[in-house]
Amino acid sequence: MRWREFSTLRRTSRLTEVPRQAYLRRRGRLTAAQTRALEKLSSRFILDLPADEIGTGFWVDTFGRPAPLVVEVGFGNGAALAELAQTHPDWNCVGVDVYRPGFGALMLACDREGIDNVRIADIEARRFLHRLQPGCLHRLMLFFPDPWPKKRHHKRRLVDADFATVAARCLESGGTLTLATDWLPYAEQMQEVLAGEPQFLGGPAPRAMRSMTPFETKGLASGRQVVDLEYRRTP
Repeated sequence: MRWREFSTLRRTSRLTEVPRQAYLRRRGRLTAAQTRALEKLSSRFILDLPADEIGTGFWVDTFGRPAPLVVEVGFGNGAALAELAQTHPDWNCVGVDVYRPGFGALMLACDREGIDNVRIADIEARRFLHRLQPGCLHRLMLFFPDPWPKKRHHKRRLVDADFATVAARCLESGGTLTLATDWLPYAEQMQEVLAGEPQFLGGPAPRAMRSMTPFETKGLASGRQVVDLEYRRTP
């Protein structure tokens, strides 16, 4: 089940404005191991987010150090994020999702491999991004979001003009936004939307630094082409 996104956010200058409606899968069947992980590891990995703006001081306190902040929105089973964090121990890595089995899987992987530079934000993505201090992200990643293929559901897609605006605001100068999808019409929409954001420069790119996800495997088996995109936040 893909990460469920939510509808278009009203345009506003208020950082605390949130989506009107969410389309997210919060619960699913937990394995016994995932259940134990949620019981024993949540206090170590799941963030207690402040109620207002999430500034750089929060991340320094959370990770015990200043370091480049990398966020993956909708991390699924967490394999890509765990691998990224293990490959880049000098990065502070945060996964944003609300899907409990994914929490369990990611925490188990990090505990097993001794990965201590990963945390989980149990919050809807737009709500999270709108509360981040401007310019605090080094990298923002979105891999295989739900394409909502039916025309009447296109408004539920995450990548729209509002997402482009808030992503550009959150990224530092020179920071990167990386995306991947196996749904060509969604890839075309992503490119159109991000081309309209003046602070982004980029487009199709080589495969991003990520492991093969179940969604990617399924898409390739169905004959779909994976499109990778990368955008750099200009000054």
